[in-house]
Amino acid sequence: MTTPDAPAAPSSGDYAVKVLLVDDQKIVGESVRRALAPQADIEFRYCSNPGEAVALAASYMPTVILQDLVMPGVDGLTLLRQYRANPATQDIPIIVLSTKEEPAIKSEAFALGASDYLIKLPDSIELIARIRHHSKAYLNQLQRDAAHLALRESQRALMEINAELQRLTHVDGLTGLSNRRYFDEYIDTQWKLAVRDATPLSLFMIDLDNFKRYNDTHGHLAGDEVLKAIAGALRASFARPTDLTARFGGEEFIVVLPRTPLDALPTLGARFLHNVAALNITHSASPFGVVSVSIGGASTIPAPGEEFMPLMQCADLALYDAKGAGKNRVVTRKL
Repeated sequence: MTTPDAPAAPSSGDYAVKVLLVDDQKIVGESVRRALAPQADIEFRYCSNPGEAVALAASYMPTVILQDLVMPGVDGLTLLRQYRANPATQDIPIIVLSTKEEPAIKSEAFALGASDYLIKLPDSIELIARIRHHSKAYLNQLQRDAAHLALRESQRALMEINAELQRLTHVDGLTGLSNRRYFDEYIDTQWKLAVRDATPLSLFMIDLDNFKRYNDTHGHLAGDEVLKAIAGALRASFARPTDLTARFGGEEFIVVLPRTPLDALPTLGARFLHNVAALNITHSASPFGVVSVSIGGASTIPAPGEEFMPLMQCADLALYDAKGAGKNRVVTRKL
């Protein structure tokens, strides 16, 4: 994977050396072309207009640029700056060509990012050797960068897979709610936080009314769809980041409500009852005519040394009371 502005890494069969010569003297261009012509694996492109050099380099993507220093309009040092400022050409090796050895100019060229400095025109043996040396280094760099990027992508993909696997171990496959395993972990954590902060912790135990009759009348596949719909109503009703909705087993659900006092439970439970009624799922074997739920709520401010199991038992007793009082209602208790 490469970004639009970055050079693509060469494939295993793409090792051609690509040379771009930027020089306003066409006789120099012809001389270099002739010197490179016998080399079957070296491509050559000539640019006589320095104003087009950077754009041509960005599209052609040479493995080395031969850059004249003295040209009309744009000097070679200015082009060096432009190459290095362009993401597509910033790493391409640049061999500066000069008519004479000038230490100050040579020093500035290297400071601006030149890879090499040659007095033009060197003999063909030296020129080809320098071109091959810098091209090989550049191709190796592209391959290393591509390998590192591929490794990072693989690591990222592996992390995503691991995160998804971790999530799946916490999710009920039918409803998409948290499962019993994750509920056990979460209630333990929230209980400890409530003990530390001396804050209320509440639970709702929820059971579908007459659900066996629904399955017997409408079939188990229809029953599964009801469970999914109830899960959606749960998510809509208890949407705080700290609220946890979980499938406890069968047609039973549980909700963990951190920092929620006892007096808030009737209103919260009534809201969920309303959302379930709004589903308007026909239940011909129910006295209510539609799918309904019974809710038992319990709340406490846990003290050090206490366990959370009594809170669950208290919510379960409240659910039993709701069932005994006629179902389709919420009953709450204080632990």
